[in-house]
Amino acid sequence: MIYLQLFLNFLMIGALSFGGGYGMISLVREIVLRHGWLTEAEFLSFIAVSESTPGPLAVNMATFIGSSQGGFSGALIATLGVVLPSFFIILLIAAVLKNLMKYAGVEAFLSGVRPCVVAMILATALNMMLSTLGGIKTLADGFAPDARSILVFAVLWAVHFVWKKRTQKAPSPIGMILLAAGLGILFWGV
Repeated sequence: MIYLQLFLNFLMIGALSFGGGYGMISLVREIVLRHGWLTEAEFLSFIAVSESTPGPLAVNMATFIGSSQGGFSGALIATLGVVLPSFFIILLIAAVLKNLMKYAGVEAFLSGVRPCVVAMILATALNMMLSTLGGIKTLADGFAPDARSILVFAVLWAVHFVWKKRTQKAPSPIGMILLAAGLGILFWGV
């Protein structure tokens, strides 16, 4: 039964998530928490791991969550579910792309979807920030700041700001992830 749930839920996520991996985080969070597959803290850890490993965020999240619920078979089924809609949609679009883009309705659709994707990404980022830095997971929760998380966040922002000021380029995401990992080991221990 868990395999069917994983496949159908990640199939829905893959079909309804516009904007790539970041656009699907809020939908994945809602489904994972509703089914009780992960806690909020585990979900945030899965996002961190998914961001830190090679490959698309959506595929990594599906693989990790599927694996946590159904082992290797769960990982395979969840990943297949999240990838199939994109695969078929891209095949369809590639076949008729030039003909589709000339229609005003297609451009209007895409113009309407873009702000929605940005709003979903910002809402997810805000939820993650409140949960990670402020300990607020629901509206009923009080503010319980985590000093270590706030310190890591501040150090990363400072490094980003100084690096960009000096080099006129953003720092390497890999370097920032490694710095965050090092700070995590330093502040939370091994």
